Amino acid sequence: MVVLRLFASAREAAGTGRAELSGSTVAEVLDAARAQFGEGFSAVLATSKVWVNGEPATDHDPVADGDEVAVLPPVSGGT
Repeated sequence: MVVLRLFASAREAAGTGRAELSGSTVAEVLDAARAQFGEGFSAVLATSKVWVNGEPATDHDPVADGDEVAVLPPVSGGT
C-alpha cells in the first residue's frame, strides 16, 4: 500500500490527513483517492502539486508499497 498524505484544503475535502491506497503509479493512487473522497477532493486535487517521497512527481511516476504520495494544495497569504 502507498501512504497518501493530504495537507490544507485537500485534508479538509477528504476529511482525513492520511490514507493507504493501492496503485503502481501516481495516477493510479490519485484515481483511487478521487473515488474514495469524491468531487470536492477532486476539485482541490486539480490545482495541487503532488510529491512522492519528498520529490516533485508526475502522474506517470511509479510508486511501490511504503512510498508516500503527498498532495499539496496552493496556499495564499501574506500582506
